[in-house]
Amino acid sequence: MNYPKVVYEDKRTGERYVKIKHPSGLDVLIWKMEGFSTVEALFATKYGSVNTRFKTSDSDDYIEVPEGIAHFLEHKLFENEDCDVFDLYAVTGARANAFTSFEQTAYTFSTSGDYKRPLEILLGFVQQPYFTQETVDKEQGIIAQEIKMCNDSPNRKCFFNLLKAMYKNHPVRIDIAGTVESISHINAELLYTCYNTFYNLHNMCLSIAGDVDEDEVLRICDEYLIPAENKHLQSEFTDEPYEVFQKEIRETFKVGVPLFEIGFKANGFKGKELVRMELAGLIILPILFGPVSQVYKEMLQEGLINSTFSHQIFNGEGFFSCICSGESDNPHKVLKKCIEAVENVKKNGLDPKLFEMSKKSTYGSMIKGFNNVENCASLMMGANFENVDVFTWTNELADLTIEDCNKALKTLFDTNNVSISIIDNQ
Repeated sequence: MNYPKVVYEDKRTGERYVKIKHPSGLDVLIWKMEGFSTVEALFATKYGSVNTRFKTSDSDDYIEVPEGIAHFLEHKLFENEDCDVFDLYAVTGARANAFTSFEQTAYTFSTSGDYKRPLEILLGFVQQPYFTQETVDKEQGIIAQEIKMCNDSPNRKCFFNLLKAMYKNHPVRIDIAGTVESISHINAELLYTCYNTFYNLHNMCLSIAGDVDEDEVLRICDEYLIPAENKHLQSEFTDEPYEVFQKEIRETFKVGVPLFEIGFKANGFKGKELVRMELAGLIILPILFGPVSQVYKEMLQEGLINSTFSHQIFNGEGFFSCICSGESDNPHKVLKKCIEAVENVKKNGLDPKLFEMSKKSTYGSMIKGFNNVENCASLMMGANFENVDVFTWTNELADLTIEDCNKALKTLFDTNNVSISIIDNQ
Protein backbone atom coordinates (compact mmCIF):
# COMPACT_ATOMS: atom_id res chain seq x y z
CA MET A 1 0.00 0.00 0.00
CA ASN A 2 2.11 2.83 -1.31
CA TYR A 3 -0.02 5.74 -0.16
CA PRO A 4 1.35 9.25 0.52
CA LYS A 5 2.77 9.23 4.05
CA VAL A 6 4.23 11.79 6.45
CA VAL A 7 6.15 10.69 9.53
CA TYR A 8 6.02 13.05 12.51
CA GLU A 9 8.70 12.60 15.15
CA ASP A 10 9.66 14.42 18.34
CA LYS A 11 13.45 14.32 18.32
CA ARG A 12 13.59 15.10 22.03
CA THR A 13 11.50 12.10 23.10
CA GLY A 14 11.66 9.76 20.12
CA GLU A 15 7.85 9.60 19.93
CA ARG A 16 6.48 9.27 16.41
CA TYR A 17 3.30 8.73 14.44
CA VAL A 18 2.34 8.65 10.77
CA LYS A 19 -0.23 10.44 8.65
CA ILE A 20 -1.38 8.61 5.53
CA LYS A 21 -3.50 10.21 2.83
CA HIS A 22 -5.93 7.47 1.87
CA PRO A 23 -7.19 7.56 -1.74
CA SER A 24 -10.75 7.87 -0.41
CA GLY A 25 -9.85 11.37 0.81
CA LEU A 26 -9.46 10.48 4.49
CA ASP A 27 -6.44 11.38 6.63
CA VAL A 28 -5.43 8.23 8.54
CA LEU A 29 -3.33 8.91 11.66
CA ILE A 30 -1.58 5.96 13.32
CA TRP A 31 0.46 6.12 16.53
CA LYS A 32 1.96 2.68 17.10
CA MET A 33 2.53 2.17 20.84
CA GLU A 34 4.26 -1.17 21.28
CA GLY A 35 3.48 -3.08 24.46
CA PHE A 36 0.25 -1.20 25.21
CA SER A 37 -2.76 -3.45 25.71
CA THR A 38 -5.41 -0.84 24.82
CA VAL A 39 -6.30 0.52 21.39
CA GLU A 40 -8.18 3.80 21.03
CA ALA A 41 -9.70 4.97 17.74
CA LEU A 42 -11.57 8.11 16.72
CA PHE A 43 -13.39 8.60 13.45
CA ALA A 44 -13.94 12.34 13.50
CA THR A 45 -15.24 15.22 11.43
CA LYS A 46 -14.32 18.88 11.69
CA TYR A 47 -17.90 19.73 12.50
CA GLY A 48 -19.26 21.11 15.73
CA SER A 49 -21.93 23.35 17.16
CA VAL A 50 -20.40 26.53 15.70
CA ASN A 51 -20.82 25.34 12.09
CA THR A 52 -24.32 26.62 11.47
CA ARG A 53 -23.58 28.56 8.27
CA PHE A 54 -21.73 26.94 5.39
CA LYS A 55 -21.43 26.29 1.66
CA THR A 56 -19.71 23.82 -0.69
CA SER A 57 -18.65 23.84 -4.33
CA ASP A 58 -22.16 22.53 -5.14
CA SER A 59 -23.86 25.71 -3.91
CA ASP A 60 -23.52 29.43 -4.67
CA ASP A 61 -25.06 30.67 -1.43
CA TYR A 62 -24.43 29.89 2.22
CA ILE A 63 -26.87 27.61 4.03
CA GLU A 64 -27.94 28.36 7.59
CA VAL A 65 -29.18 25.52 9.81
CA PRO A 66 -30.66 25.33 13.33
CA GLU A 67 -28.38 25.50 16.37
CA GLY A 68 -27.70 22.11 17.92
CA ILE A 69 -27.91 20.13 14.69
CA ALA A 70 -24.33 18.74 14.91
CA HIS A 71 -25.09 17.23 18.33
CA PHE A 72 -28.46 15.95 17.07
CA LEU A 73 -26.77 14.29 14.09
CA GLU A 74 -24.26 12.56 16.38
CA HIS A 75 -27.13 10.98 18.33
CA LYS A 76 -28.89 9.79 15.20
CA LEU A 77 -25.89 8.12 13.56
CA PHE A 78 -25.85 5.38 16.21
CA GLU A 79 -29.15 4.09 14.83
CA ASN A 80 -29.21 2.27 11.52
CA GLU A 81 -32.00 0.53 9.70
CA ASP A 82 -31.31 -2.87 11.25
CA CYS A 83 -30.07 -2.34 14.81
CA ASP A 84 -28.46 -0.12 17.37
CA VAL A 85 -24.71 0.20 16.79
CA PHE A 86 -23.94 -0.32 20.47
CA ASP A 87 -25.28 -3.87 20.08
CA LEU A 88 -22.65 -4.55 17.42
CA TYR A 89 -19.87 -3.27 19.65
CA ALA A 90 -21.13 -5.27 22.63
CA VAL A 91 -20.34 -8.53 20.85
CA THR A 92 -16.69 -7.48 20.45
CA GLY A 93 -16.20 -6.31 24.05
CA ALA A 94 -15.15 -2.86 22.85
CA ARG A 95 -16.40 0.27 24.63
CA ALA A 96 -17.95 2.78 22.21
CA ASN A 97 -18.77 6.44 22.66
CA ALA A 98 -19.13 9.72 20.80
CA PHE A 99 -19.00 13.42 21.52
CA THR A 100 -19.80 16.74 19.90
CA SER A 101 -17.81 19.82 20.85
CA PHE A 102 -17.90 23.37 19.54
CA GLU A 103 -15.75 22.40 16.54
CA GLN A 104 -15.60 18.59 16.25
CA THR A 105 -17.70 15.47 16.31
CA ALA A 106 -15.97 12.17 17.00
CA TYR A 107 -17.05 8.54 17.22
CA THR A 108 -14.75 6.41 19.33
CA PHE A 109 -14.04 2.94 20.57
CA SER A 110 -11.59 1.58 23.11
CA THR A 111 -10.64 -2.06 23.42
CA SER A 112 -8.07 -4.28 25.06
CA GLY A 113 -8.98 -7.11 22.71
CA ASP A 114 -8.79 -7.47 18.93
CA TYR A 115 -9.25 -4.00 17.41
CA LYS A 116 -10.01 -5.11 13.86
CA ARG A 117 -13.74 -5.87 14.14
CA PRO A 118 -14.48 -2.72 16.23
CA LEU A 119 -12.63 -0.68 13.57
CA GLU A 120 -14.78 -2.24 10.86
CA ILE A 121 -17.92 -1.33 12.84
CA LEU A 122 -16.68 2.23 13.36
CA LEU A 123 -15.91 2.88 9.71
CA GLY A 124 -19.09 1.13 8.64
CA PHE A 125 -21.82 2.84 10.67
CA VAL A 126 -20.47 6.40 10.44
CA GLN A 127 -20.68 6.13 6.63
CA GLN A 128 -24.23 4.73 6.67
CA PRO A 129 -26.70 7.40 7.85
CA TYR A 130 -30.32 6.43 8.30
CA PHE A 131 -32.82 9.16 9.14
CA THR A 132 -36.59 9.17 8.92
CA GLN A 133 -38.94 11.89 10.08
CA GLU A 134 -40.44 9.46 12.59
CA THR A 135 -37.09 8.75 14.27
CA VAL A 136 -36.17 12.45 14.13
CA ASP A 137 -39.40 13.40 15.90
CA LYS A 138 -38.67 10.82 18.61
CA GLU A 139 -35.12 12.10 19.07
CA GLN A 140 -36.35 15.70 19.40
CA GLY A 141 -38.17 14.73 22.56
CA ILE A 142 -35.14 12.93 23.98
CA ILE A 143 -32.71 15.78 23.28
CA ALA A 144 -35.19 18.38 24.52
CA GLN A 145 -35.18 16.58 27.87
CA GLU A 146 -31.37 16.52 27.81
CA ILE A 147 -31.30 20.28 27.18
CA LYS A 148 -33.70 20.94 30.06
CA MET A 149 -31.58 18.81 32.39
CA CYS A 150 -28.45 20.73 31.34
CA ASN A 151 -30.26 24.00 31.97
CA ASP A 152 -30.78 22.84 35.55
CA SER A 153 -27.01 22.69 36.12
CA PRO A 154 -25.83 25.96 37.73
CA ASN A 155 -22.17 25.32 36.82
CA ARG A 156 -22.99 24.73 33.16
CA LYS A 157 -25.31 27.72 33.13
CA CYS A 158 -22.63 29.93 34.64
CA PHE A 159 -20.12 28.93 31.95
CA PHE A 160 -22.44 29.38 28.99
CA ASN A 161 -23.68 32.68 30.40
CA LEU A 162 -20.06 33.84 30.38
CA LEU A 163 -19.80 32.94 26.69
CA LYS A 164 -22.98 34.91 26.01
CA ALA A 165 -21.50 37.86 27.88
CA MET A 166 -18.16 37.77 26.04
CA TYR A 167 -19.33 36.99 22.50
CA LYS A 168 -21.84 39.06 20.60
CA ASN A 169 -21.97 37.20 17.27
CA HIS A 170 -19.81 34.08 17.34
CA PRO A 171 -21.93 30.89 17.58
CA VAL A 172 -19.69 29.66 20.39
CA ARG A 173 -22.05 31.66 22.61
CA ILE A 174 -24.76 29.02 22.04
CA ASP A 175 -24.95 25.75 23.96
CA ILE A 176 -23.62 22.79 21.98
CA ALA A 177 -26.97 21.00 22.22
CA GLY A 178 -28.86 24.07 21.00
CA THR A 179 -32.20 25.07 22.51
CA VAL A 180 -35.56 23.33 22.71
CA GLU A 181 -36.78 25.87 20.15
CA SER A 182 -33.88 25.46 17.71
CA ILE A 183 -33.97 21.65 17.60
CA SER A 184 -37.71 21.74 16.90
CA HIS A 185 -36.80 22.95 13.37
CA ILE A 186 -34.58 19.95 12.61
CA ASN A 187 -35.91 17.42 10.13
CA ALA A 188 -34.55 14.42 8.23
CA GLU A 189 -33.77 16.49 5.13
CA LEU A 190 -31.62 18.94 7.10
CA LEU A 191 -29.79 16.08 8.78
CA TYR A 192 -28.91 14.56 5.41
CA THR A 193 -27.78 18.00 4.16
CA CYS A 194 -25.43 18.44 7.12
CA TYR A 195 -24.25 14.85 6.96
CA ASN A 196 -23.42 15.00 3.25
CA THR A 197 -21.61 18.30 3.79
CA PHE A 198 -19.53 17.67 6.89
CA TYR A 199 -19.16 13.89 6.88
CA ASN A 200 -17.24 14.06 3.62
CA LEU A 201 -13.99 12.10 4.08
CA HIS A 202 -11.97 15.14 2.99
CA ASN A 203 -13.30 16.88 6.14
CA MET A 204 -12.60 13.92 8.43
CA CYS A 205 -9.81 11.84 9.90
CA LEU A 206 -9.30 8.43 11.45
CA SER A 207 -7.01 8.58 14.48
CA ILE A 208 -5.88 5.31 16.05
CA ALA A 209 -3.32 4.73 18.80
CA GLY A 210 -2.07 1.55 20.44
CA ASP A 211 -0.19 -1.59 19.48
CA VAL A 212 -1.68 -1.73 15.99
CA ASP A 213 -0.37 -2.85 12.62
CA GLU A 214 -0.27 -0.09 10.01
CA ASP A 215 -0.89 -2.41 7.05
CA GLU A 216 -3.85 -4.04 8.83
CA VAL A 217 -5.43 -0.65 9.57
CA LEU A 218 -5.02 0.39 5.94
CA ARG A 219 -6.43 -2.93 4.71
CA ILE A 220 -9.61 -2.29 6.70
CA CYS A 221 -9.70 1.29 5.40
CA ASP A 222 -9.41 -0.01 1.84
CA GLU A 223 -12.34 -2.33 2.42
CA TYR A 224 -14.71 0.02 4.23
CA LEU A 225 -13.99 3.60 3.15
CA ILE A 226 -16.22 4.94 0.39
CA PRO A 227 -14.26 7.41 -1.80
CA ALA A 228 -15.57 10.96 -1.63
CA GLU A 229 -15.29 14.00 -3.88
CA ASN A 230 -13.73 17.05 -2.22
CA LYS A 231 -16.56 19.61 -1.97
CA HIS A 232 -14.26 22.41 -0.71
CA LEU A 233 -16.37 23.09 2.34
CA GLN A 234 -16.42 26.61 3.76
CA SER A 235 -17.94 27.70 7.07
CA GLU A 236 -18.78 31.35 7.63
CA PHE A 237 -18.83 33.26 10.90
CA THR A 238 -20.19 36.74 11.48
CA ASP A 239 -17.41 39.16 12.40
CA GLU A 240 -16.89 39.19 16.15
CA PRO A 241 -15.91 42.52 17.72
CA TYR A 242 -12.84 42.63 19.94
CA GLU A 243 -14.77 44.06 22.87
CA VAL A 244 -16.81 41.88 25.22
CA PHE A 245 -20.54 42.02 24.53
CA GLN A 246 -21.53 42.47 28.20
CA LYS A 247 -19.39 43.19 31.24
CA GLU A 248 -21.63 41.17 33.54
CA ILE A 249 -24.43 38.63 33.45
CA ARG A 250 -26.25 37.27 36.50
CA GLU A 251 -28.77 34.54 37.18
CA THR A 252 -30.18 32.90 40.29
CA PHE A 253 -30.19 29.21 41.21
CA LYS A 254 -30.47 27.18 44.36
CA VAL A 255 -26.76 27.10 45.23
CA GLY A 256 -25.02 27.04 48.60
CA VAL A 257 -22.38 29.58 47.54
CA PRO A 258 -22.56 31.92 44.53
CA LEU A 259 -20.66 30.72 41.43
CA PHE A 260 -18.59 32.86 39.09
CA GLU A 261 -16.78 32.64 35.75
CA ILE A 262 -14.38 35.42 34.78
CA GLY A 263 -13.26 35.64 31.14
CA PHE A 264 -10.45 37.71 29.62
CA LYS A 265 -11.38 37.96 25.93
CA ALA A 266 -8.78 38.19 23.15
CA ASN A 267 -8.95 37.95 19.37
CA GLY A 268 -8.91 34.52 17.74
CA PHE A 269 -5.72 32.95 16.32
CA LYS A 270 -4.88 30.25 13.77
CA GLY A 271 -2.24 27.61 13.12
CA LYS A 272 1.08 27.96 14.88
CA GLU A 273 0.14 31.35 16.30
CA LEU A 274 -2.79 29.68 18.05
CA VAL A 275 -0.43 27.02 19.41
CA ARG A 276 2.01 29.64 20.73
CA MET A 277 -0.72 31.69 22.37
CA GLU A 278 -2.29 28.60 23.91
CA LEU A 279 1.08 27.53 25.34
CA ALA A 280 1.78 31.02 26.65
CA GLY A 281 -1.62 31.04 28.34
CA LEU A 282 -0.98 27.63 29.90
CA ILE A 283 2.26 28.98 31.40
CA ILE A 284 0.89 32.36 32.47
CA LEU A 285 -2.37 31.27 34.12
CA PRO A 286 -0.77 29.28 36.99
CA ILE A 287 1.63 32.16 37.64
CA LEU A 288 -1.22 34.65 37.80
CA PHE A 289 -3.88 32.62 39.61
CA GLY A 290 -2.43 29.26 40.65
CA PRO A 291 -1.64 28.13 44.22
CA VAL A 292 1.88 29.57 43.88
CA SER A 293 0.54 33.08 43.16
CA GLN A 294 0.23 35.78 45.78
CA VAL A 295 -3.34 36.62 44.83
CA TYR A 296 -4.45 33.00 45.24
CA LYS A 297 -2.95 32.85 48.73
CA GLU A 298 -4.53 36.17 49.70
CA MET A 299 -7.99 35.25 48.42
CA LEU A 300 -7.83 31.87 50.13
CA GLN A 301 -6.78 33.43 53.46
CA GLU A 302 -9.55 36.03 53.20
CA GLY A 303 -12.13 33.32 52.47
CA LEU A 304 -12.88 34.85 49.06
CA ILE A 305 -12.29 31.55 47.26
CA ASN A 306 -12.09 27.86 48.12
CA SER A 307 -10.62 24.73 46.54
CA THR A 308 -13.00 24.98 43.55
CA PHE A 309 -11.05 27.94 42.15
CA SER A 310 -9.56 26.96 38.78
CA HIS A 311 -8.48 28.35 35.43
CA GLN A 312 -8.49 27.26 31.79
CA ILE A 313 -7.77 28.28 28.21
CA PHE A 314 -10.86 28.31 25.98
CA ASN A 315 -10.09 28.69 22.28
CA GLY A 316 -10.96 27.72 18.76
CA GLU A 317 -11.57 29.24 15.34
CA GLY A 318 -12.36 32.90 15.91
CA PHE A 319 -12.33 32.83 19.71
CA PHE A 320 -9.78 32.82 22.52
CA SER A 321 -10.21 33.54 26.22
CA CYS A 322 -8.55 32.86 29.55
CA ILE A 323 -11.07 31.90 32.21
CA CYS A 324 -11.09 31.69 36.01
CA SER A 325 -13.96 30.06 37.86
CA GLY A 326 -15.03 29.06 41.32
CA GLU A 327 -17.30 29.84 44.27
CA SER A 328 -17.34 33.03 46.30
CA ASP A 329 -19.64 35.12 48.48
CA ASN A 330 -18.09 38.19 46.83
CA PRO A 331 -17.39 37.50 43.12
CA HIS A 332 -16.85 41.17 42.36
CA LYS A 333 -14.00 41.36 44.85
CA VAL A 334 -12.46 38.26 43.26
CA LEU A 335 -12.72 39.99 39.87
CA LYS A 336 -11.07 43.12 41.26
CA LYS A 337 -8.21 41.16 42.77
CA CYS A 338 -7.67 39.15 39.58
CA ILE A 339 -7.48 42.35 37.52
CA GLU A 340 -5.05 43.88 40.03
CA ALA A 341 -2.89 40.75 39.87
CA VAL A 342 -2.74 40.93 36.07
CA GLU A 343 -1.81 44.62 36.09
CA ASN A 344 0.87 44.02 38.69
CA VAL A 345 2.52 41.26 36.64
CA LYS A 346 2.25 43.35 33.48
CA LYS A 347 4.06 46.16 35.26
CA ASN A 348 6.83 44.04 36.78
CA GLY A 349 7.03 41.17 34.29
CA LEU A 350 6.70 37.46 34.99
CA ASP A 351 8.85 36.10 37.81
CA PRO A 352 11.69 34.15 36.11
CA LYS A 353 11.63 31.34 38.69
CA LEU A 354 7.86 30.92 38.43
CA PHE A 355 8.11 31.05 34.65
CA GLU A 356 10.64 28.20 34.56
CA MET A 357 8.60 26.17 37.04
CA SER A 358 5.36 26.63 35.08
CA LYS A 359 7.04 25.91 31.76
CA LYS A 360 8.65 22.70 33.03
CA SER A 361 5.37 21.59 34.62
CA THR A 362 3.48 22.21 31.39
CA TYR A 363 6.11 20.38 29.33
CA GLY A 364 6.16 17.45 31.77
CA SER A 365 2.38 17.09 31.59
CA MET A 366 2.53 16.97 27.80
CA ILE A 367 5.27 14.34 27.75
CA LYS A 368 3.40 12.28 30.33
CA GLY A 369 0.36 12.41 28.06
CA PHE A 370 2.29 10.52 25.39
CA ASN A 371 1.98 7.43 27.60
CA ASN A 372 -1.81 7.50 27.37
CA VAL A 373 -3.41 5.80 24.38
CA GLU A 374 -6.66 7.76 24.54
CA ASN A 375 -4.78 11.05 24.84
CA CYS A 376 -2.52 10.27 21.87
CA ALA A 377 -5.48 9.47 19.61
CA SER A 378 -7.20 12.69 20.66
CA LEU A 379 -4.04 14.77 20.19
CA MET A 380 -3.57 13.50 16.63
CA MET A 381 -7.15 14.35 15.73
CA GLY A 382 -7.01 17.87 17.20
CA ALA A 383 -3.64 18.67 15.63
CA ASN A 384 -4.74 17.41 12.21
CA PHE A 385 -7.80 19.65 12.23
CA GLU A 386 -5.54 22.59 13.13
CA ASN A 387 -3.21 21.74 10.20
CA VAL A 388 -0.25 21.16 12.52
CA ASP A 389 1.22 18.04 14.12
CA VAL A 390 1.12 16.90 17.75
CA PHE A 391 4.78 17.72 18.37
CA THR A 392 4.25 21.35 17.34
CA TRP A 393 3.11 21.95 20.93
CA THR A 394 6.15 20.39 22.61
CA ASN A 395 8.62 21.94 20.14
CA GLU A 396 7.10 25.41 20.43
CA LEU A 397 6.96 25.09 24.20
CA ALA A 398 10.62 24.11 24.42
CA ASP A 399 11.55 27.29 22.54
CA LEU A 400 9.15 29.63 24.36
CA THR A 401 10.93 32.38 26.32
CA ILE A 402 9.90 34.59 29.20
CA GLU A 403 9.97 37.53 26.77
CA ASP A 404 7.45 35.71 24.55
CA CYS A 405 5.15 35.18 27.51
CA ASN A 406 5.45 38.77 28.77
CA LYS A 407 4.39 39.89 25.29
CA ALA A 408 1.53 37.37 25.20
CA LEU A 409 0.42 38.52 28.65
CA LYS A 410 -0.44 41.94 27.23
CA THR A 411 -2.32 40.38 24.33
CA LEU A 412 -4.30 37.76 26.25
CA PHE A 413 -5.10 39.67 29.44
CA ASP A 414 -6.67 43.00 28.52
CA THR A 415 -8.14 44.08 31.87
CA ASN A 416 -10.57 46.39 30.06
CA ASN A 417 -11.97 43.47 28.09
CA VAL A 418 -13.29 41.19 30.84
CA SER A 419 -16.70 39.66 31.49
CA ILE A 420 -18.03 38.05 34.65
CA SER A 421 -20.88 35.55 34.95
CA ILE A 422 -22.43 35.11 38.40
CA ILE A 423 -24.92 32.56 39.67
CA ASP A 424 -26.48 33.96 42.85
CA ASN A 425 -28.35 31.99 45.47
CA GLN A 426 -32.13 32.34 45.18
